[in-house]
Amino acid sequence: MIALVQVLIKYALFLPFGVMTTLNWFGFSLLVLATLCIAAAGNIINDIYDIETDLVNKPNKVIVGKTISEKNANNLFIIFNVIGVGIGFYISNMVGKNAFFALFVIISALLYIYASYLKQILLVGNIVISVLVALSIIIVGLFELLPVITPENQATQLSIFKILFNYAIFAFLINLVRELAKDIEDIDGDYKAGMNTLPIAIGRERASKVLFAMSLVPLFAVVYYMVTYLYKQHIAIGYFLVFIVAPLIYTVIKSCNAETKKEFHHISTILKLVMFTGVLSLLLFKFLIKA
Repeated sequence: MIALVQVLIKYALFLPFGVMTTLNWFGFSLLVLATLCIAAAGNIINDIYDIETDLVNKPNKVIVGKTISEKNANNLFIIFNVIGVGIGFYISNMVGKNAFFALFVIISALLYIYASYLKQILLVGNIVISVLVALSIIIVGLFELLPVITPENQATQLSIFKILFNYAIFAFLINLVRELAKDIEDIDGDYKAGMNTLPIAIGRERASKVLFAMSLVPLFAVVYYMVTYLYKQHIAIGYFLVFIVAPLIYTVIKSCNAETKKEFHHISTILKLVMFTGVLSLLLFKFLIKA
């Protein structure tokens, strides 16, 4: 999903608008690889710290300790981090923005702190991981658009960056709702591990009501975006209604009466699908420009 959104940003958004970009195909490939390596490292360390909870929540999907030893998993975590941060250092120098290197270090560190500590704190872990998901979108704009801003192209570059920012907000909101759905789904294992997630703090029933309220936010945000920016673009309106708004309405309805672990898992899956269709909406921009 991360690789797909980054590739579509460059080739389905930047290319049709003809904006000036910094990275050639090699440099951009390195940016995608760096992001994927750090994300992979984050997933690995999360699995390592989640062994106890996963044995309760999803025993058939446990990898660390079964398919791969914890020692080898830790080695892979280090290897992926070194590769990701190392490539990040290289491409930061490539675009002449050495300070951008700090982004890779901060993201890598936050993923470790999230897995080892932050995810146990009420809502903090949910927000942090959602911000990092949004940052995987924004980072493309930082490396591609900012280094080549000139007084002549500033308006165009910033308008494209604004589109990226809107997609990042969408990713943040959807992921935040999905994190809450997953917390309700995984309440048994999380409670056993001594975590303090929202469902544990206020109870499953109240957390379900919060999930319902939170699921309205991305729905209203998407509708507002459609009314404000896409009201004359019939192709885009049709796509958003069928593939984004309709599933979000379905999610809102399901969250009203969801009670079982299976139902909350279903909500999480639908939200993941919405993130995917949201990413694919980047393909619409070439039609919007022609219109």
